[in-house]
Amino acid sequence: MTGPARAQQYCPPFDQLDALERLRVGASAPQGPTLTIDEDVRRAAQRDGLEVVDPEGVPIARFPAEQIGSDGPTGTPEWLGNGSPRPYERLYLSPAQVRATVDKETLTIVVDRRLNRNDITEIRNVSTGRPVLLLVLCGPTMSPYTRGVNLLRRSLEVAKGLTGARVIAVPLDPRIAATDPELQDEVVSAYAPGPVAWLGTHTTRLPGTHTVDRTGESGGLVVFFTGLSGSGKSTVARAVRESILEEDGRPVSILDGDVVRRHLSAGLTFSPEDRETNIRRIGWVAAEIAYHGGAAICSPIAPYDSTRKAVRAMATDRGGDFVLIHVSTPVEECARRDRKGLYAKAQAGELKDFTGVSAPYEAPTDADLDLDTSSISIDEARDQVLDLLRERGHLADPTQPEWTI
Repeated sequence: MTGPARAQQYCPPFDQLDALERLRVGASAPQGPTLTIDEDVRRAAQRDGLEVVDPEGVPIARFPAEQIGSDGPTGTPEWLGNGSPRPYERLYLSPAQVRATVDKETLTIVVDRRLNRNDITEIRNVSTGRPVLLLVLCGPTMSPYTRGVNLLRRSLEVAKGLTGARVIAVPLDPRIAATDPELQDEVVSAYAPGPVAWLGTHTTRLPGTHTVDRTGESGGLVVFFTGLSGSGKSTVARAVRESILEEDGRPVSILDGDVVRRHLSAGLTFSPEDRETNIRRIGWVAAEIAYHGGAAICSPIAPYDSTRKAVRAMATDRGGDFVLIHVSTPVEECARRDRKGLYAKAQAGELKDFTGVSAPYEAPTDADLDLDTSSISIDEARDQVLDLLRERGHLADPTQPEWTI
């Protein structure tokens, strides 16, 4: 005899695993299809049911066949157990557990990015001595690349300097929360026992004012200079790095286009395809540095808009704050400065695919800062970059005392 048919196994994308986890712990109610599944999976599940597993194959939930609709499984499944442990698993409490152990006078701070010095100051000001609950939105929680680990680590550091502070991890990606305020309200309300504060650009707002600040949200930083050869981008980049090391003491990695080509991209040509490969390699390394909480300064020519956007996505997907700086020095000035004679060779036809002469440069329309070093000094350009980084919370204001945590 044959036994009962085994349910179709399915491992959902990370954001759907988080949605299932919020449903399991009571942080949100089922709304519409619980999961989105492919047609082939749906057909098999309508016959045999659906068993949901995590990326390591651990069964989490089971939907019987009758709960599989035309758009996927609906309603609440049978819970089979917890998924594989995540970093800081002890901080992933259910809303009921939080409410049972946290005083109703506690101020809940919704943390959707890495807390910086300005945030710490505002939290101290707005809490006025009350206990604080740092509610960290740290999805996708089952992804090996989640920035949630860095957010939780930083939040735990901050909590040590606050009276009666606790940190709770929430399986919700802050990027999803930013685009779905109703979902964000539902989840935060489930956890928060009392008043709620939301991080803003300069102030922490009370209560429930939804100011989603995407500046300085990272566990790390990527400063990406782009511009023609001889524009001054490498010189400004080095000046910025030196100032950060002297003023802040923060480790900074610098990824210069020429240096990277000698080591990471040896053998590549200057064809459009190889140029893109070189920039993507720089972007990948910078994103890894940012993921681990570091700062990377990049200064390649990066002539193509699509490639720069791809690098931005790499950095932000890994939890980094990406700052694009266009060094827009005119090509005539770049050629005048050229000590290697590259522009003259390109104009004479001796160099092929030379950006600004025989190859295009697509000036960015999404730069965070524009610098023309033909009209300002290197020190002035450096200071503009440093001011921008201070505004985004990555550097302390030298005129203000630092908080010790």
